[in-house]
Amino acid sequence: MIAETLLSNTIIPLRTSDTGEEALGMMNDFYVRHLPVVNNEQLLGLMSEDDILNHDVEEAIGSYALSSPTPCVRLDDHIYELMRMLAEYNLTLVPVVDDRGNYSGLVTLEDLMRFFADSASFKEPGSIIVLEMTRRDYSLSEIARIVESESAVILNAFVQSQSDSPMIDVTLKINRQEINSIVSTFERYDYTIKASFNESEYVDSLRDRYDALISYLNV
Repeated sequence: MIAETLLSNTIIPLRTSDTGEEALGMMNDFYVRHLPVVNNEQLLGLMSEDDILNHDVEEAIGSYALSSPTPCVRLDDHIYELMRMLAEYNLTLVPVVDDRGNYSGLVTLEDLMRFFADSASFKEPGSIIVLEMTRRDYSLSEIARIVESESAVILNAFVQSQSDSPMIDVTLKINRQEINSIVSTFERYDYTIKASFNESEYVDSLRDRYDALISYLNV
């Protein structure tokens, strides 16, 4: 799961000769709020809507001051690095460069969301359990042992930290729709069950979130 597997060349990068008005039109066409600026194969920077609106939209973007450093990933970077870039810089896409630093394409937030939505851990029937615990009590091997003792398998695990707190949330996707016995076993081992969802609730929630995201990107 590296950036190259999600690489897209559908969205055309900006040229320094493009005007701010043209750039805004391209962003509107592709439903993004950012576009890379490329000269031949060289990635010059990343242009945002705000960057354009802070300048004269009738001028060429080559005259604009680009923010530095330019957020980007390499072809062989893991998709978790893509996720970090998208979140850290609040981006709608991330430029991708080769080992010489030349522009190779980009990955959009929608591409990344679709990749996870189409993955087996999302598509395979199952249920969700959210555990709350301290960082020092977290042991994935112990959690997996409890799940497997009930003849089930963890398809996916996600750990979310709580800011300014020693507590974490551990979200588990389990390959069973009936999870009462698993929940009971966790409770027997003094785990705190923060939430649980069966397959239909999970899919409906995921679909609502995905639809909301796509609607936001299309604004």
